[in-house]
Amino acid sequence: MKLTPELYILTLVTIATALMWLPYTGARILTRGLARSLANPDPAFPPDPAWAERARRAHANAVENLVVFAPLVLVAALVGAGTPATILAAKAHLGARLTHYVVYTAGIPVVRTLAFAAGFAATLVFAAAILGA
Repeated sequence: MKLTPELYILTLVTIATALMWLPYTGARILTRGLARSLANPDPAFPPDPAWAERARRAHANAVENLVVFAPLVLVAALVGAGTPATILAAKAHLGARLTHYVVYTAGIPVVRTLAFAAGFAATLVFAAAILGA
């Protein structure tokens, strides 16, 4: 199987998702200190800043979406269902997921929902391409 544009973009989405833990973990270390951050959670520890908790939730959402998006991209590549629409959808998905993470972390609710919906729509393009192939 060759590296299609969709697979390349899937790799970028995966790398971005893999790195999303860094900001909120850094905030936890700054808030609690390294020793407490490495310890088991304790209600006596200071809470994470609100933005860091939102970043953690955005990361969890990115992982949940990757679990659906990645297999569809892989199946599309395996069956040769790639089209200009799937390339555009992959790019849109990457942009939507990055936007979702940033605006969720910043606490911007409406844009967050629109970014989520755009990523979901991009995922559906892959499902349609596979089923229509």
